[in-house]
Amino acid sequence: MISAIDVPTLAPAPPLRQARWACRAQFAALGLLAGAWGVHIPSVKQAYELGEALLAVVLLAAAVGALLALFTAGRVIAQLGVQRACTLAAAVMGAMLASVLWWPSLAWLLPAMLVFGAAMSLFDVAINTEGTALEILSGRAVMSNLHGMFSLGAMAGAALTGALLRAGIAPALQLAAIGAAVAALVALAARGMLASHPAAAEDEPQAHFAWPRGLLLVIGLMIFAGMSAEGVMYDWSVLYLKQEVGLTQDVAAMGYAAFTGAMAAARFGGDALRARLPERSLLRGSAALAAVAMAVVLLSGHPVVAMLGYALVGAGLAPVVPILYNAATRVPGTSRAAAIAAVSSIGYAGFMIGPPLIGSIAQAVSLTAAMSVVAVMAGLLAVGARRVG
Repeated sequence: MISAIDVPTLAPAPPLRQARWACRAQFAALGLLAGAWGVHIPSVKQAYELGEALLAVVLLAAAVGALLALFTAGRVIAQLGVQRACTLAAAVMGAMLASVLWWPSLAWLLPAMLVFGAAMSLFDVAINTEGTALEILSGRAVMSNLHGMFSLGAMAGAALTGALLRAGIAPALQLAAIGAAVAALVALAARGMLASHPAAAEDEPQAHFAWPRGLLLVIGLMIFAGMSAEGVMYDWSVLYLKQEVGLTQDVAAMGYAAFTGAMAAARFGGDALRARLPERSLLRGSAALAAVAMAVVLLSGHPVVAMLGYALVGAGLAPVVPILYNAATRVPGTSRAAAIAAVSSIGYAGFMIGPPLIGSIAQAVSLTAAMSVVAVMAGLLAVGARRVG
């Protein structure tokens, strides 16, 4: 349970309540963008006439951009402040989403995906830094609630794009509108975020990036497993339902919405569970649930089982990132942004390894076999949960 902490310098207005709602809006905006992107990955595959292997390269480009941005995210946030960093990153990632289906060839798309991933990475670190600061200032857990807003936004993005597909709206127009809306929402919400964050103790070093080692490395490897499983679901779940189960893209989008909706519901209750259960027990049980549910989905190949199984996978993966990100910020020796960037650097490596791994397995065997990576990673996470203090 998060306890009250004495802080040397309290952040000025806006009030904490307003700042919490502003941060919730930022997480929801990122989820909305991620949901729209996840549903339209098959659209990218079709627009550029890609096989699974080349589609994996496109996703890899975004992951590489995200990873590279982590080396400077802490410094950029320190120089610009969280508010400006969020606004800048949202403007860039919104523009990249809006243009993703308009590029003339794959040669143009790949560098755009690098920029897209870098902007998302900077935004992710900024809003998680804000969330940990809110936990310190308020003296209570809020991270699961914030990540629940991300999942809620992702569910809304998937449901919205699914409805637009059924209405016959061109995918390129959908993504252009959603990209512009996300940039505007973030710019508006940023006005309510904390103007400054609580200062560290005078004797605490404040490096803006830390190479993961010791406990940070252990937490980072666990985030690697969790983000690999979650990333595969975001990037490949709709294509699996469309290609392997035989659903249309608009119906397959409902499977994505089931995954993210269940994740959102579990995360909204996650802070209460963190207050009542040992984090390692919560992490072990939820990861085991995700592993078993995904195995059942892949063994059955049935549409109804897949929809229900996706929901259980979402609920099982829900506590992973909130628990582990918050654990990283409690490791002494670095700033909160640096700690999050350090463990995220390993986590995003999962996104780097995941796309080509899934694409290669799908090309050589089948997408069903490739999706088993979700069950494997969740199982490893359940085993490693004992390392969480």
